[in-house]
Amino acid sequence: MKLSEFKSNLTGMTTVSFQLLDGSTVPAHFHITEVGHVQKRFIDCGGTTRLEDRICFQLWEAEDFDHRLQADKLMKIIELSERTLNLPDEEIEVEYQSATIGKYQLAFNGISFQLLTTQTACLAEDKCGIPPSKLKLNLVELSPSTKTTCTPGGGCC
Repeated sequence: MKLSEFKSNLTGMTTVSFQLLDGSTVPAHFHITEVGHVQKRFIDCGGTTRLEDRICFQLWEAEDFDHRLQADKLMKIIELSERTLNLPDEEIEVEYQSATIGKYQLAFNGISFQLLTTQTACLAEDKCGIPPSKLKLNLVELSPSTKTTCTPGGGCC
């Protein structure tokens, strides 16, 4: 989800909630401790130089159970970040603490923002020798053709 889409979904909301992969939600007393513009410049295993831009939100749970981050306050934080950091309209990456800092993509289900898994991937499969994935089929799903079916005593084996 891009920053513009996040802001559009945030408009008209009073409370903000983030839903985890298991369906539970980030505790209501969370804070967004960072809004940032992250640039990653790297070279992939095939030798191609790449540049990624992301907007980063860092969610944090404090022991402060009395305060809740309301949608209007979050919008003000985002608008200040846009002016101060000149934020581009890029995809949002959410950092949230579990066993280690997890990085998540965002979706919206009409009520809550959903934290979606991110995966690593080879960006240069055509250059580094990774064979393409084989099509996996269950043998029971194959319908036998009369031309290729062997029968006992048929002489095809």
